[in-house]
Amino acid sequence: VQLVESGGGLVQRGGSLTLSCAASGDRIDDYAIGWFRQAPGKEREGVSCITVGSNRSSYKDSVKGRFTISSDNAKNTVSLQMNSLKPEDTAVYYCNVLYRRTNYWGQGTQVTVSS
Repeated sequence: VQLVESGGGLVQRGGSLTLSCAASGDRIDDYAIGWFRQAPGKEREGVSCITVGSNRSSYKDSVKGRFTISSDNAKNTVSLQMNSLKPEDTAVYYCNVLYRRTNYWGQGTQVTVSS
């Protein structure tokens, strides 16, 4: 399976962006898709996750109420709507799936929030 992220960019504090993770090679209906981020000099951290079939989701505390994860089964994609962005949200964002016991990552998309 291949994952491709898109939608990153430069926004001001308080702005919004929507990231998309498009999967190809197989359906992701029964899998959990996660969004992670990595800021310069920091470890990669989990931001949000969704189990596509059931739409159960979870969020890192610092993004609760600001970020919303969703899936589009028809398009085989998972999106991350990010509102009220803060400079500390600046990072490269990656989507991930544990598929047949192997972790797959996209190439990442840069999100930069200016103050």
